[in-house]
Amino acid sequence: MMKFSIKTALFGVLITTSATAFSASAAKFSVPVIKQHQGTFAGHSVHYQSVVESFSLSPLVNNPVELVSTSYLVGNDAQRPVLFAFNGGPISPSVYLHMLALGPKRLAVPDDLNADPASFAVVDNHYTPLDVADIVFYDPGNTGFSKIEQADNAAQYYGNVSDAKAFVAFVHAWLQRHQRESSPIYILGESYGTMRTAAAVQQLSEETSALNLRGVYLFGQALNIVETAQRPANIMTYVVSLKTLAALGWYHDKVAKNGRSLPQFLEQVGKFAEGEYLHVLLAGNRASAAERQQVADKLAAYTGVSAAVHLAHNLRLTKNQFRLELLKQQQLVLGGSDGRYTAKAPKQGQLVDGAGVVYPPLSEAFKQYAANELGVVNADSYQVSSPVSSLAQWDWGSKAGPFGNWPYANGITAGFKAFPKLQLIVGVGYYDTQTTTGATEYLLNQEPWPASQVQLKYYPGGHMAYTVEANLKAFTDDLRQWLQQ
Repeated sequence: MMKFSIKTALFGVLITTSATAFSASAAKFSVPVIKQHQGTFAGHSVHYQSVVESFSLSPLVNNPVELVSTSYLVGNDAQRPVLFAFNGGPISPSVYLHMLALGPKRLAVPDDLNADPASFAVVDNHYTPLDVADIVFYDPGNTGFSKIEQADNAAQYYGNVSDAKAFVAFVHAWLQRHQRESSPIYILGESYGTMRTAAAVQQLSEETSALNLRGVYLFGQALNIVETAQRPANIMTYVVSLKTLAALGWYHDKVAKNGRSLPQFLEQVGKFAEGEYLHVLLAGNRASAAERQQVADKLAAYTGVSAAVHLAHNLRLTKNQFRLELLKQQQLVLGGSDGRYTAKAPKQGQLVDGAGVVYPPLSEAFKQYAANELGVVNADSYQVSSPVSSLAQWDWGSKAGPFGNWPYANGITAGFKAFPKLQLIVGVGYYDTQTTTGATEYLLNQEPWPASQVQLKYYPGGHMAYTVEANLKAFTDDLRQWLQQ
């Protein structure tokens, strides 16, 4: 039995295993592992094949990498869309999107948040958009079955630009091998993966190749992550985060609903945040005691945390402080990646993320699936842990790390110019305290992207909102429509 320790990082949960967790020899893919399958997706019976295969590439000079992907292919139509999907980190494998959302099988997470993780079952995923597009799950070097061959030089790939170069090289190699260079291409990145997506789109826009990039989906976008860093002097971060605090107060029944739907409630919160709240934060010490009290009272009404607490934090209650405060009387702390979950409040040390209960059963389920359904020998060697243990080990393009004023979103801007038909979707969970709804709205309000080619989708869930079955249906319905444009 593997022992997992869960560490909450900025861009999701990194799973660290014991040194013996992957004692089996690594899986080898000198020949693709191909299996035939049948499934029913969106009411359509579909015959498809799974292909687990490796690509030996050198996107960085004299530093080869073996990138192993899992693809699901239907027929041989060269004009059928191809969706490349990956998760965040940095860096992590694509097992989360693969086994919780987009693959033909999924680990069903019950709506009962207190359900025993041992009861989570693998079921047919009738929601996958495999009926309308082929799907390729990408695992970067030293995650999944992929590996960077020169261990001493692995860090050369640990950065936004080089990481994206590896993905772009993989895309070209995959398209060439499968004779799909003319196919409509779609890219879906989640969390840190949205940064990889933007960097990759930037690089693709600078190429002379005729890649048919048609769509980008940013799920839990981190392109303006500086706005969620919560420095006390950065008042905008409190303005853009308020909707998330309010949504969680709503979910945990700490605010009066008064017949309002959640979107109606959050619209009111947004107007307050951009108006009276921002005005008082801008005024700073010029704001009168009465003005500050009035704002604190409204913050209490919108978040469920008392006015006294808001005043004690100078009207700047961070997301992590809020996680500790909302259910403090019950001695519970809210989850970070999904604030619907709770855990016992820590007496000291790092905040616990109750949403982490999903990850150990997910890892186990995928390895069994890879062995039994995909036909992978030594499937236990699938590396779920990130080889990067801290944000400092990653080259963010800024000395300030991910929180610097680095223009991550410029890659998407370049994509709109290079690929005139590009369609962008940005998806976000209401209860995600890491990549918030307000920061996402702020991003779309500030970037010069064509409004007719951009959609914003909200889902009542956390960082991986698709763990909720109703959200999964909405998410994949959105994908299906997007993939057929």
